[in-house]
Formats: sequence, C-alpha cells, structure tokens
Amino acid sequence: MKNKKKIVFRCSACGHTEPKWLGRCPDCGEWNTLLETTASADSASPAMGGRIARHEPPASLPLSSVEASEGTRFSSGIAELDRVLGGGIMRRSSVLIGGEPGIGKSTLLLQTAAWMPSNGRVLYISGEESAGQIKLRADRLELCCRRIEIFCSGNLEEITPLLESLKPVMVIVDSVQTLWTQEAGIIPGTINQMKYCSFELISWVKEHDAALFLVAHVTKDGVIAGPKTLEHMVDTVLYFEQSDTDSRFLRAAKNRFGSVDEIGIWTMGEKGLSAVEDPSLLFLVRREGSLPAGVATAAVLEGTRTLLVELQALTVPAKGAYSRVYSDRIDGARVARVAATLEKALGLELYGQDIYINVAGGLRVSEVGVELALAACIYSARTGIPLPLRTAITGELTLAAEVMPVRRLGQRIKTAKNLGFERFVGPGGDAEAEKEHPIVIKNLKEAIASLFSTAYQKPKN
Repeated sequence: MKNKKKIVFRCSACGHTEPKWLGRCPDCGEWNTLLETTASADSASPAMGGRIARHEPPASLPLSSVEASEGTRFSSGIAELDRVLGGGIMRRSSVLIGGEPGIGKSTLLLQTAAWMPSNGRVLYISGEESAGQIKLRADRLELCCRRIEIFCSGNLEEITPLLESLKPVMVIVDSVQTLWTQEAGIIPGTINQMKYCSFELISWVKEHDAALFLVAHVTKDGVIAGPKTLEHMVDTVLYFEQSDTDSRFLRAAKNRFGSVDEIGIWTMGEKGLSAVEDPSLLFLVRREGSLPAGVATAAVLEGTRTLLVELQALTVPAKGAYSRVYSDRIDGARVARVAATLEKALGLELYGQDIYINVAGGLRVSEVGVELALAACIYSARTGIPLPLRTAITGELTLAAEVMPVRRLGQRIKTAKNLGFERFVGPGGDAEAEKEHPIVIKNLKEAIASLFSTAYQKPKN
C-alpha cells in the first residue's frame, strides 16, 4: 500500500512548519502566512541543506594530510580587486559584496567575469535584470562574453541542476536578496531564504573547486541588509564606497585569506570601472603660491600603499550651546580627541567652536598616521596661520601630546619626495628614514614650532 503523504502548513515568511493551520505563525509572528504543503517522510530537512542523510559513520581527516593546493588562487583579471582579496580569488571561497544602488557592483563583477584569465566558464545568476539588459551593458563596456553564461532566475531548485551541468569556475549571484526556494517559503528576501539559499551555494562551490560572489543590498545606514549570519557564513565581505566625484573605493570588512587593510580605487567612466594608476594625485589639490589656512597634507597607509591626502579644517563659533564636530571622512571621535589634546598641550581655545573636517577626493581615512597632520590642520584653521607649501606630515598622537612612530616611515618619505614634497615632518624610530628627513619631532609642541616656525600664538578673534 502506498504511503500517504503528510500534510503540513509552512510559513512563507520564515519557513516554520505546523501540523495544522494557524492564523499567526508562532515563530515569526506574521499573520496569514501558513500555507498547506506536503512533507515526505524521507525528505531532508532544511537544516541538512536538502541532502539525504548518510548512514556511514563520520570520519575525521588529519590536518597534516591536507594538501595546500586545495586553496590555490587565480587572478580576477583586475589588479585592484586582486589587491583587496589578498592576491587573487581563492578557490572554494565565497565573497559578499555590498554597496549603494548604482555604485558599480554589477559592472565590477561583469568585468571580472569577462577579464578573468581562467579558461573555465562563469555563471551569472541575475534576479533583478533580464539577459537583454546585461548584454546591453556588456556591449557598452566592450566586454568579451564568450564564456559567460546568463541565467535570470532566483529559484534555487532551477539553479542547482544548472550548476551541476555547467560546472563553472565562478558563480555570480546578483543579488542574494532575490534567491528563494520552496523549502524556505515562497517570498524571496526573507531571513530564512537568504540563509538557506546562501548555505546551499556556498556548499556547492566548496565541493566543486569554484568561487562564489554574492551581491547584497545595503540599508540606509550603509550596512549589508539581511541577517548578520550571512556575513559569518562567507569568507570575505567587501564594501563598495563612492566619493563625491567619480571615484570608487572597495574595502574588505572581513577576509579569511588576506588583509582587511587594502583598498581598491577606481574611477567610473563610459567604459566602466578603470583602475587609478597613481592614487596619491587623486587626493591632492594642486595650488600655486601659499596654502590657505586650515589645509595640511598627510602621508597615510592604506594596506601596503602610501597615499598623500589633503586634509581641510574649518573652525567657526558654535551655533548652539555646545560645540560639535562635523567629520564624515575621519572618525569624529578621533577628531574630538586630537582637538582635546591641542587644548591641553598648547592651550588652544577650541571651546565654543564647531569643527569641520574634510578629506579632498572623498577618501575615508582610518590610519593612525593621520593624527599629527590633523592636529596641524586644526591649529592652522583656528589661528589663521597657513602651513608651509610642499610639506608632508605623519605621526600618531597620544593623549600626552607625544608623537609615536608609525609603520613604513621610509616608504612614506619616498612617496612624498616622488610627488615633489620638499619637507617631511614626522616621528623617529627608523634610523634609515631619519637620514632622509632631518625634521624628527617627539611631541606636539615641537611639531607646531617646526611647521609654523614660531611658538604658539593666540587665535585671532
């Protein structure tokens, strides 16, 4: 006698099942989301990833017997992307990339699929655009599409057999919010859908020596939308950022196979994303004659690359009862700490002043070497005394107004000289570097005296 199929009611929002219909899901609290469906007794549960349970006893694998070749890299064909990923795309890895709408996520991945030197095929899964729209973009960017396969659907039941037949070396999903499977409900974009579908795709690429790129939407706060678990599941999390100009910055918030300090820099044009050959020139403003007050040049590190960026400061009387810091490119807490150090060490009157900080070119700076240049920038803005032209500054500032050594000081000095800077003010700690720049300072007072060739002056009212 044939077994009768069991009837269950599954929530379309979270995937929770109940033996009988309920008006409200007891798991997620949504109303009228329980739908009738069948549950075969021998079917695998979602927690098992849709696989039939094996009856063989589990066996461990000695770590010493594992071959390192299983984690080899291959180039993406884009040097800036390889830099951020840690040297290339790691096989059997998964990458989650998020950014604002229209910033260039799809363009970057389409260029990667076309320029990747590997001979394997690339499967581009699009749940937001049609095949014709993607082909129009590829033609506009003049990309070779011979090995790119397009599949416009987010249904996991259709994607899985396609992966098995194509065996691609790279899988691109645009976007992860459009994936769905009947095992987790019928509404795409729910938390359960994203976790379930992503787990299935990540498991597939780990078993088939491929790489997975997941495009994700972001919230209004700029963080990746969806469950935080998704960021824990993948190997690398990338954020695409945009400046006030056409510049694009790619940063790694998580990277199991490389550093998170590297940054990729592009400009967006008619032919897509183009790598910036000399990033230092992108963040400097060329001026003739003297600098205006409140402008300083900082030598900072972004991963292994030295950048010279122009800092701009402005101090004005506070508009309210309390002074405030306005800074979106440098952490506001860091600006407030540097301003407090200036007040304590030099007696600079910043109480009752609103402080505005900007970085030319729109780069977000987080390296500690920017602090001394930031202090000089604020001092110049408050006193109205401009800094000397063609002078680069670097150094970490302590709460006791001491200037601490920074990493790769010699590399910063060399970059500044190549760009035509005549003076370099920074800390010691490197014997070879100190020979290159004789202006070695130990505290904030020495730095101000050296930069402005004068002792502290009371600010002009």
